Amino acid sequence: MEPSGTNSPAWELLLPAAAAPARSRGRMLQESLREAVRSGRLAAGTRLPASRELAADLGVSRGLVTEAYEQLTAEGYLRSDRGSGTWVGASARSAARAADVPVPRPAEDLVSFVPGTPDLSLFPRTAWAAAHKSVLNTLEHHALGYPDPRGLPQLRIALAELLTRRRGVVADPERIVVCSGVAQAMTLLGFVLHAAGQRTVGVEDPGSPEHPALFAAAGLRAVPLPLDDEGLAIGPLAASGVRTVQTTPAHHFPTGIGYSADRRTQLLDWARSVDGLIVEDDYDGDFRYDRAPVGALQGLDPERVAYTGSVSKSLAPGLRLGWLLAPEWLTDRIVARKRTLDMGHPALDQAAFATFVSGGGYDRQLRRCQRLYRERRDTLVAALAEHFPGAEVSGIAAGLHIIARLPERYGPESGFLRRAERTRVAVRPLADYGSARPQDGAVRLVLGYAHLSPSEIVRGVRLLAAAN
Repeated sequence: MEPSGTNSPAWELLLPAAAAPARSRGRMLQESLREAVRSGRLAAGTRLPASRELAADLGVSRGLVTEAYEQLTAEGYLRSDRGSGTWVGASARSAARAADVPVPRPAEDLVSFVPGTPDLSLFPRTAWAAAHKSVLNTLEHHALGYPDPRGLPQLRIALAELLTRRRGVVADPERIVVCSGVAQAMTLLGFVLHAAGQRTVGVEDPGSPEHPALFAAAGLRAVPLPLDDEGLAIGPLAASGVRTVQTTPAHHFPTGIGYSADRRTQLLDWARSVDGLIVEDDYDGDFRYDRAPVGALQGLDPERVAYTGSVSKSLAPGLRLGWLLAPEWLTDRIVARKRTLDMGHPALDQAAFATFVSGGGYDRQLRRCQRLYRERRDTLVAALAEHFPGAEVSGIAAGLHIIARLPERYGPESGFLRRAERTRVAVRPLADYGSARPQDGAVRLVLGYAHLSPSEIVRGVRLLAAAN
């Protein structure tokens, strides 16, 4: 590709990216360059101009071009030879052929406020690729054998330091088990508790619909337990007869409350009184926007709390990387079950994440997400106030979703949801996450915002308002 030849089809493809708003220019440059390779407009073996030259001709910073080259090199579209420049990789031929095959895609909503997904475009591809490259260059051969079912020692040590520093847990690396996300952590606990004779487990109501299914897979029946304004209600918990209960005390899903200090104390007192266990799902504890995050419940009594977390909200759920910090009396049984379940988590992914954490990349990622997600939450709250006068937002300023209560004039809820569906704006009512049904005519929605840009958030709220 000749940078000064405006007749080049690939060159023309990059012009819209260069003219994009500054905030999205880098991403669009990568997408345009990737598409040029996929479509064959940049053939395998084509030498690309130096980053300085292309940046000058496009009128963008050299850093944007360099980052695009590095990202596409990491993905295999380009190859870079020291001293000889950057070229379109040979694998581009297969990529171009694959691009010619139409792939059916599901119909997408115009705007989806369905909660639970982070902004996957924020995944730090370049830094992650660098961590993998570093690991492949330095990992000793024996580390590629069957791993310790608890996880690589260097990752467990890095996680212990991270969780102690950021979440206030009491973290012994020997009691950390690296898992395929919180889902596997819950299942492992379920198997171990079932083997110990338990047949029921308490779950928050409302709560995540996945937890009862995960425990059921291990043979445990989920007992729904109600919450009040301070957290899990102690009376119904004590009357239920369960000895294990799953909780989200830092930021309850979905209501958004944080458990009060008194309720945390009462919950631990209950666990001691029944020789029980609290399972703490700290799914988004790092994302608090109005103050420093409240420390994890586990730090108050490590022998009564099994602590779980993952990178699903901070990096990407597709990595399937999580952890379970177990009480000492459960650790050996959990490790034994992990061994028989899958023989341990993939070693290369663990080593890459350990490098990412110890090198400061994970802290930088969390700061970046906190800043952007806080902006998006503020945008959503402001848009609701403008387009739905009288709307109330409840819950602490944290996480990746809010609860919005719309005045009764927008109800009934069933009618509101039908009108939203016609506008192709996807929303979920709070009633979908629990057994209780609203007693008034108000509309209560669980609105996820992390995966949406501010402009998409405003457009979605505006469309909902126009339909109502």
